[in-house]
Amino acid sequence: MKPCAAALFCLAAAACSRGEMRPPPAPSLKPQCGVASYYHASLAGEPTANGETYDPKAMTAAHKRLAFDTKVRVRRRDTGRTVTVRINDRGPFVRGRIIDLTPAAAKKLGIFGEDGVADVCIKRL
Repeated sequence: MKPCAAALFCLAAAACSRGEMRPPPAPSLKPQCGVASYYHASLAGEPTANGETYDPKAMTAAHKRLAFDTKVRVRRRDTGRTVTVRINDRGPFVRGRIIDLTPAAAKKLGIFGEDGVADVCIKRL
């Protein structure tokens, strides 16, 4: 391969790899509505996507795209109950679900021990 062609190949490869490393686009500031669920407490002590240790008693949650450390207010649509959580993990990976809560946050919303899911709207704070 000629030196010029090799340089172009390296440049193209670098450009492609940088694109893969970009964070996902931030969701809009408008509330997002869908289904919330919660993590099982048996995952306690496992690492979350941001490197923290999962604590079922913490007010944290998983979201697919929100930046780590983003605080969101989660409002249960049928009761109006709310909880504020901090994003520290990725997920949920079940179609239609928009946020996974810790058991502590799920208890505050009143979904712990019921079906384990509820219709909610979340808003970035």
